[in-house]
This record gives sequence, structure tokens and C-alpha cells, in this order.
Amino acid sequence: MTRQIDRNRLDNLARLIAEAGSAEALARRSGSSSPYLSQIRGGTPYPSGRRRRMGDQLAAKLERAMDKPEGWMDQAHDEDEGAPGAPWTAGGGCPLISWVQAGAWTGAPAFPDAEARLHCPARCGPETFVLRVRGESMAPRFLDGDLIYVDPGVEARSGAYVVMRDGAGEATFKQLVEEDGRRYLRAANPDWPSPIVEARPDAAVCGVVVFRGAPV
Repeated sequence: MTRQIDRNRLDNLARLIAEAGSAEALARRSGSSSPYLSQIRGGTPYPSGRRRRMGDQLAAKLERAMDKPEGWMDQAHDEDEGAPGAPWTAGGGCPLISWVQAGAWTGAPAFPDAEARLHCPARCGPETFVLRVRGESMAPRFLDGDLIYVDPGVEARSGAYVVMRDGAGEATFKQLVEEDGRRYLRAANPDWPSPIVEARPDAAVCGVVVFRGAPV
């Protein structure tokens, strides 16, 4: 299987999840496992360390369940075939910005100088922006160089993957954990030196990660 087909299948899995309404609904319709679909979408590795990929059998099963033609999962699709009701940002997509810009985030900036504008295969709000993952703190779920789509319009609940900025203008990407009225930021990498730290009192959530994609 080529890397491009792998990426197309991941993108199209997100489209089908949005079309079905949730990963659980797609799993029910296709007779597959919701946790397994989530593992594929998140790139959860096998015990050997090899990243999970969607096989031909599952791709065909999803196509049949969602009334797609044979081979649909392997193809890239235009924006006008996106998830029903999914809004797109002005300018043709979500702005790809730097972490410096994310650190200066104060609420729904337009980012006219964005590096690029990218289509989000998942349902997202018009203020969604994109960042490139830096480092290994969120591996293996999010790898260095992955693209994360961050939606400021989604409520940041405990367990969500979020981008936060502190009063010093530093932005970070971690999993939000809330316990007894206190907020913590957890790294996905079990070997990270400080896997969980308490969020600073002045930290503000910029948005919740709604989709992860791999660069071409």
C-alpha cells in the first residue's frame, strides 16, 4: 500500500465519521469496532512499534456501509464532497500558522499571513486553525510534523487534546486533565520527563484538536 493511499484512507475515514455522526455510529453501521477505528485514525502503533494502517478488508467494509463506490477510500476527494454541514473558513481552508502566532492567540484572529490554508476532513468551526506538531511529547499518538486542526469553538473538557497559551505568550499542545477544580496538562509519551504538570493559572485554551493529519 502506498503512503498516499494510507493518507487518503485516513482522510476519508474522518469524512465517514463526520457523515455517520460519530465513530461509534460508523462502527455500528459497518460492523466494525469503534476503538479499532479510533486506533487507526490516531495512528496507535502495534506492540512492534509499527504504525497501524487501514487494510483493504476494512476499507471495503466501510465503503459498503456508507454506500460509497468500490475504491472510494483510496481516492482523494474535493472539498465540495466534504462532510454535510461542515463549515470552511474564509479564504478556502483553515490557516496553517506558527507556534509563535498560536502563543499570541487572543480570540478568533484572521491570520491573513498564514503559511497556507488547508481543508479539514472533519467537521469543524470557521475559526479552526492548523499547527505542525513539534517534538515527541505527544508521541506515539501525535508525531513530530503531524498537522493538528484546532477548533476554538469546541468546549475543552477533561480528556480533550488542547492547545493552550500562558500569560507569557507560550503555546503548548497537551491533553487536558481536570481534577478537583484544578487543570493539568498531560503528555501522551509515557517516557516524557514530566508526563503531567499543573496548568498555570493564567493559561487559556486556544482550542481543541478535532483532527490530525500527516503531511505529504
